[in-house]
Amino acid sequence: MQNEETAAPGVETPADTPAAAPTRKRPKPGERRVQILQALAAMLEQPGAERVTTAALAARLEVSEAALYRHFASKAQMFEGLIDFIEQSVFTLVNQILEREGATGSQQAARILVLLVQFAERNPGMTRVMVGDALVFENERLQQRMNQFFDKIEATLRQVLRGAAAADGSATPSVDAQVRAAALTAFVVGQLQRFARSGFRRAPSEHLEATIALIV
Repeated sequence: MQNEETAAPGVETPADTPAAAPTRKRPKPGERRVQILQALAAMLEQPGAERVTTAALAARLEVSEAALYRHFASKAQMFEGLIDFIEQSVFTLVNQILEREGATGSQQAARILVLLVQFAERNPGMTRVMVGDALVFENERLQQRMNQFFDKIEATLRQVLRGAAAADGSATPSVDAQVRAAALTAFVVGQLQRFARSGFRRAPSEHLEATIALIV
């Protein structure tokens, strides 16, 4: 881009003076971390993408691998950043569902399933993290964290369905809620796995309303 600055009045600029090199804008504190995580998520969105390496990630960002490690101690920490985003995004919305008055336990459970599916569709790269495809060759603690994520989802479904089972006159509301919560969690995980393994062609929301009506 041509430098548009002009010389001060009365001062001639020598014809052979080289144009000033454009200065590269330095990211604000924390901004580079976000850029790294966004680039990692974008690379995971590529259908059939192989294991993402730090070299490929650095090349995408046009920085050195050393620059990545100034912001993250390891690639595992980068994935942990994605998992933090998943947890915070999903459970913030889950809590809003739980705090909404007037909804039955079954309605709350259905809304949680829809939330998970919509989040996955909007964030394909995150879906590969959620179902573990992107974590196969990474530190095993990352998969443990995603297991804990779905354990928490199941516990939340169990909580809201216990009241629904009791209202329906169940003699064993806790047992019924446990069975239904496990089935619903398995269903949503299966939808996300199919989405990821189809190269994001099979949308997890396919026939979602009809399916939820059958199983919730």
